[in-house]
Amino acid sequence: MGRPDPSSYLPLYLVTDTALCSPRSVPEVVAAAISGGVTCVQVRDKQAGGRELVDLLVAVAAAVDGRVPVLVDDRVDVFLAARARGAQVHGVHVGQSDIPAALVREIVGVDAVVGLSAATPEQFAVTAALPTGTVDYLGVGAVHATSTKPDHPAPLGIDGFAHLAATAHLPCVAIGGISGADAAPLRRAGAAGIAVVSAICAAPTPAGAARALLTAWNS
Repeated sequence: MGRPDPSSYLPLYLVTDTALCSPRSVPEVVAAAISGGVTCVQVRDKQAGGRELVDLLVAVAAAVDGRVPVLVDDRVDVFLAARARGAQVHGVHVGQSDIPAALVREIVGVDAVVGLSAATPEQFAVTAALPTGTVDYLGVGAVHATSTKPDHPAPLGIDGFAHLAATAHLPCVAIGGISGADAAPLRRAGAAGIAVVSAICAAPTPAGAARALLTAWNS
């Protein structure tokens, strides 16, 4: 399958939320969002059991149909299971309390995408010490407070994001309560992309919301 260049998939990165997508299905929202310009999809559902999450990931991958990379949050086992079922899934995004990134890379192999959350100078330093190629990009935030991830670190703000991104050796995608108004300032602050949840999943028209976000990013 090959490992894509982060610059191609980070600009508008959708993280799914099953409850916010309702009453629409997650694959339905994802397909619409991609038609509006989303460049990457991370399937995240903290409430789903393993079997349910595999089914969801496979369904999302089918809806995406190879147009953009599809990742899964946290669950290396779910990534492997979906691949075993023939789904076009590209990698895993892990947090600081999940399986260590170096071990994730060993498990998923050299062709898979591995993303890692980081929010402090100490976490950036640890990541910088990893062998080259272990991690493809950093998810940095929360930029703003957000209800979609109640356990997020203290909000960085755009200035805080800029300070961290300036020290990074990897491309950084900003996440946490991001709206269209944040897109251009975050790009100027050094972001390689913006990751959104509510701004698309809760939007009446996910395609239109994605289009507006991408326009703001490109402005």
